Amino acid sequence: MSRNDCSPEAVSSWIVENFPREQEYGDPFKVLVSTILSQRTRDENTEEASRRLFSVYPDPQSLIEAKPEDLYDLIKASGMYRQKAARIINCARMIVESFAGVVPDTLEELVTIPGVGRKTANIVLNVSFKKEALAVDTHVHRIANRLGWVKTKTPDDTEFALMKILPPSIWGPVNGSMVEFGREICRPIGPKCNLCGISQCCEYFSLVSEQTTERQKQQK
Repeated sequence: MSRNDCSPEAVSSWIVENFPREQEYGDPFKVLVSTILSQRTRDENTEEASRRLFSVYPDPQSLIEAKPEDLYDLIKASGMYRQKAARIINCARMIVESFAGVVPDTLEELVTIPGVGRKTANIVLNVSFKKEALAVDTHVHRIANRLGWVKTKTPDDTEFALMKILPPSIWGPVNGSMVEFGREICRPIGPKCNLCGISQCCEYFSLVSEQTTERQKQQK
């Protein structure tokens, strides 16, 4: 990225290049379930819970007769395991009963499944079906607003706004990379602006710098 190029495309490409993220699964059901397990937990916890769960229940058909408590010990590492267990079982049952046991490949159908919102659906569409889909979670929402690309209140609003300014080719990888960037650098509290390679393009950093300069002047 040229230091003078602060376009959303250039900055997002820089984030993808410098904060790559590999997906552990490609199977649509495993991607869907692991995304549910990833909510409000760390990657290593998601990975452990996913491996343990899929070693016993590898597909939706194997889950439809399970009870939530059957999953508790398997997915406990992911946190909120009671809610997630019920959500995963309901999700598996609907896939079997409404979609003949096959995870659908359209956004409209995916979001009818219990526990599947636009973010999860878009991750499945991109990772498993290689479709151009933009998943927006709290990290993407926060970073896009801090950079000044959007002025939005919700992740869904951010998704639609970003689709207008980012090329479809980057919609898929930008989610995972912004999650990594958001955890390592652009943290919710105490962002490491001094270590950020795109601070010159950031509206938040510019505002904080101005405020710091103004305070220093007043103290003299």
